[in-house]
Amino acid sequence: MQVPRSARVSVAKITGQGLTSIAILVALLWTCAIGERVILGRAHAGAAQVMRAMRELQSKNRRQPAAAPARTPHRRLRTEAG
Repeated sequence: MQVPRSARVSVAKITGQGLTSIAILVALLWTCAIGERVILGRAHAGAAQVMRAMRELQSKNRRQPAAAPARTPHRRLRTEAG
């Protein structure tokens, strides 16, 4: 048995305005997701740059002796009874 077209009841009907708002919201969601990726990528690159700069500064700040220190002769302390 076939139901005539006029007797069918639509369960959900989306209007043109609803479809437009859904499309705008989906575009906004994708924009936010892509923007987040860009921001995180820049943050990671900045952090890596800071770490490289810190390592470079630490290596520059190490003082190197001009020559090896001379060995001092070992002196014995003499105790005198007196």
